[in-house]
Amino acid sequence: MVNKWYNIAADLPISLPPPKDPDEGDSRIALLTKILPSALIDQEFSAERWIPIPEEVREAYARVGRPTPYRRAEGLERRLGLKVHIYYKFEGALPVGSHKLNTALAQAYYAKADGAEEIATETGAGQWGMAASLAAALFGLKATVFMTRSSYNSKRQRVVFMKTYGATVYPSPSEVTETGKKFYRPDHPGSLGIAISEAVEYTLRGEKRKYLPGSVLEFVLIHQSVIGLEAVQQMPEEPDYVVGCVGGGSNFGGFAFPMIGMRLRGEGFERTKFLAAESAAAPKLTKGEYKYDFPDAVGVLPLIKMYTLGHDFVPPAVHAAGLRYHGAAPSLSVLRRLGLVDAVAYTQEEVFEAAVAFARSEGIIPAPESSHAIRAALDLAKRLPPGSVIAFNLSGHGLLDVDAYEKAHVA
Repeated sequence: MVNKWYNIAADLPISLPPPKDPDEGDSRIALLTKILPSALIDQEFSAERWIPIPEEVREAYARVGRPTPYRRAEGLERRLGLKVHIYYKFEGALPVGSHKLNTALAQAYYAKADGAEEIATETGAGQWGMAASLAAALFGLKATVFMTRSSYNSKRQRVVFMKTYGATVYPSPSEVTETGKKFYRPDHPGSLGIAISEAVEYTLRGEKRKYLPGSVLEFVLIHQSVIGLEAVQQMPEEPDYVVGCVGGGSNFGGFAFPMIGMRLRGEGFERTKFLAAESAAAPKLTKGEYKYDFPDAVGVLPLIKMYTLGHDFVPPAVHAAGLRYHGAAPSLSVLRRLGLVDAVAYTQEEVFEAAVAFARSEGIIPAPESSHAIRAALDLAKRLPPGSVIAFNLSGHGLLDVDAYEKAHVA
């Protein structure tokens, strides 16, 4: 069990562009002090390389099953006749089935320490909503979740399980907030940007509430670094490629950043290349613009510099709902800008072909989001020389994504 998180801001070749306020209106940065636990604000702006993990959080990590397995996909290699070694870190082993619990537990702990009695958040496919709901329950907090409407309608099992953990769940856009009413119509698919805005508004309207974000902000990637820190200890051989899928960047950053940091410090991974796999429906790293933009739909939060498709971008209701976000985390965007991270975008059809191959050879049905990383790993395997090593983050299982597999006509 690791006892500290890693912060890549300490090792970046250039300074991380800080959040900033827009030219007009109230200070969005000052708003953060009202909605976020105080420790998270400190971590967001921290330049410290290592941040100690509180003992209570480490105990919670152990309780839910950390460290998670790091495995070689020998069945996949044999099935496809591959001459390379493919490894994967399996975050689907956690109770909610994804990596999201790593930061949810930390954020809920800090919210409780600040005297909060309720947390509010957004969710796309529901992985983050489930993680936040469980974390709130474990630390004795109420939870309110705004879930993108398309996912609320299609991912009914996750809605049920969030409620089982004790959360109140609203489809977004909802009629609960003024933001939701602005966008509301029964057939609106919703977006993470809108759901974020609703969660922030809801937080500000009540007493002893704190807002917990699921991705994009730097402290989220810091908490997720437990994935990569564990993987470095578990690796029997150094990879030629490290791969992860990208929605906002938390699971890719959590897996890859500790290794990128070691490379930047000259401590290993000198020959390793890093590849981010995103959805062609929300291709911020491959087709987005690098600029300051709002992380939410209506501009409640501070501007952050990132690769973005625009905060008003509403992606189609793709099966990989967790990748439907319009922007990428600032640190990931910097690494992409500097050429330290490459990116590739895939369609649903390409992704599910890889997902089925993995399921039939490894026995794990992968989440649609994670299947983007599998697709990228398989494409690399076809062109790399024999003996090459690929490692990817299997950020979640797909056992609650029956609708996605059914619509993809794989069964």
